[in-house]
Amino acid sequence: MDETGVMALLDELSDLIEDGKSVLGNKDRKQIEVGPALDIIDEIRQAFPVEFAQARQIVRERQGLLEDTEAECNRILEDARSQALIIASEQEIVRIAQQQAENILADAREMERETRAGAEDYADNVFSHIENTLDSLNENVRRCRERLNNKASR
Repeated sequence: MDETGVMALLDELSDLIEDGKSVLGNKDRKQIEVGPALDIIDEIRQAFPVEFAQARQIVRERQGLLEDTEAECNRILEDARSQALIIASEQEIVRIAQQQAENILADAREMERETRAGAEDYADNVFSHIENTLDSLNENVRRCRERLNNKASR
């Protein structure tokens, strides 16, 4: 069967009917030779299984192509989901690390502030003790001088 198949046979049958002689002047009724018409009908019957088989083959190939395409799409989607999870996980790790770094810096700054305040308090206490000791020594020196001056003036 050529590429036109059943359609060509139907056209041939149509031509045969159109070329038939009108019966009693009625153009809706035609007289045709039965043999060639039946031959064309037999060829159509024989062509149908071939064309149906070809159509089924085309449908199967199309279905296979669709299934392959769907499988490829699903694979691509799954890869994209996996990549998205990896990226999200990596971003979460980075976010957690940044948060921990910020917490460590905040703790270090607080510790530095507390250490500085403690050192300043300690230094102030040491200087206060030295000042008190010097005041006491100064008072002792003043009294010793007064005694010396009192003994010298007598």
